Amino acid sequence: MDGIVTDVAVGVKRGSDELLSGSVLNSPNSNMSSMVVTANGNDNKKFKGDDKMDGAPSRVLHIRKLPGEVTETEVIALGLPFGKVTNILMLKGKNQAFLELATEEAAITMVNYYSAVTPHLRNQPIYIQYSNHKELKTDNTLNQRAQAVLQAVTAVQATNAPISGTTVSESAVTPAQSPVLRIIIDNMYYPVTLDVLHQIFSKFGAVLKIITFTKNNQFQALLQFGDPVNAQQAKQALDGQNIYNACCTLRIDFSKLVNLNVKYNNDKSRDYTRPDLPSGDGQPTLDPAIAAAFAKETSLLAVPGALSPLAIPNAAAAAAAAAAGRVGMPGVAAGGNTVLLVSNLNEEMVTPQSLFTLFGVYGDVQRVKILYNKKDSALIQMADGNQSQLAMSHLNGQKMYGKIIRVTLSKHHTVQLPREGLDDQGLTKDFGNSPLHRFKKPGSKNFQNIFPPSATLHLSNIPPSVAEEDLRTLFANTGGTVKAFKFFQRDHKMALLQMSTVEEAIQALIDLHNYNLGESHHLRVSFSKSTI
Repeated sequence: MDGIVTDVAVGVKRGSDELLSGSVLNSPNSNMSSMVVTANGNDNKKFKGDDKMDGAPSRVLHIRKLPGEVTETEVIALGLPFGKVTNILMLKGKNQAFLELATEEAAITMVNYYSAVTPHLRNQPIYIQYSNHKELKTDNTLNQRAQAVLQAVTAVQATNAPISGTTVSESAVTPAQSPVLRIIIDNMYYPVTLDVLHQIFSKFGAVLKIITFTKNNQFQALLQFGDPVNAQQAKQALDGQNIYNACCTLRIDFSKLVNLNVKYNNDKSRDYTRPDLPSGDGQPTLDPAIAAAFAKETSLLAVPGALSPLAIPNAAAAAAAAAAGRVGMPGVAAGGNTVLLVSNLNEEMVTPQSLFTLFGVYGDVQRVKILYNKKDSALIQMADGNQSQLAMSHLNGQKMYGKIIRVTLSKHHTVQLPREGLDDQGLTKDFGNSPLHRFKKPGSKNFQNIFPPSATLHLSNIPPSVAEEDLRTLFANTGGTVKAFKFFQRDHKMALLQMSTVEEAIQALIDLHNYNLGESHHLRVSFSKSTI
């Protein structure tokens, strides 16, 4: 035994995890563990504990069925996403461990999470339940290694710096043991969302947390697995792979961080173990300590563009491509379903041009057809499947011309143009050669500025002669109320303008994107993530 639990009172009935100075017998044929307890010379008392997770909550957790070669770091990593780990006791001979968290609340969150998502270490399912101990007292002389690892991991969390001068063996704290990956995306010609990353990486194991941000004009992410082995497998399979054909190349490294601190659940960061987190209303989602760690870590990166394609055998490359899923929804490839069905439209008001303008915020609309026999519905063909995904996820459930629209994938693969000479009352329009496509140019900044509909609009291409009052009047004439306006300090060609509701902002964007402001300046309007 690596250590001894010394905090048990005598003669109280205990659960499956009691480890006293007597012997613990594990029945090979049963999930129950029976134990013989010897204390103070009393007769042996035999207890049966059971495996269920429904014991009284405790900040000490009992972990069973551990793989034989598992390290302290890997066991500690199970608890880190949920809070600070304050003690650990490994029982190598019994393939068991005790993990003590700083608070009971953290332990409850951990047990609840792992009761829904079976935890795995080294591809082997393990079992977690509350211990009957309320705290873990270990004999530090017998438990030195575990304590050293715990201190080392805590030090990494506290300082985000490499460990030096400790007696911990290299394997315990090398970056390869970290469950956190740092991901950089090169050649980002298509937007890559947090949900796309989640889908790609969750093929390799439970993804607990993701933080995305832009640094040095590059999209980057931190992604935390429940198990370092899953992080290793994902890195091996996906490093150097393209998410979409010939672009969006993944560059993956282990992070020095062993735990991410996510404060908000929104389109920039997500903690899948804490669905109760606030969305943060556009506040920064990157924890300052993590930002500091990035400054240190970025210097370790290879030179951009120096990544050579991995010599992956065809089968492995195919598996990685399949794992990538290619886009944010199962079964839909980037080259896949490009046609959307939009229903519950206001048939008195809607036109192919208004649909082109609104859906054009999320991709290059090729064709629009308002259905002849059902004028509250339309088919919209986007340039690729990724764009149709983005448009669907951002516009389904939004209000357009006073009605909540529904956006789904259509079973059609193209939008047919009417036969030549046939008048379809202008219900079908081909926008294939439109000069107003936002995403024609590979690597355009527009790819990084795709946001959900919001009350605040980003305006650009404003000529010098146009004043704030002119723009306020222009936008008020779309039928809404302008609540706030602000020119960009350094560049008066751009401004933020806030309407009183998202619906008003959608209307203003439809009416005024590409509006001619004179001096051959056409106003560009998009949704903003900022507030004024």
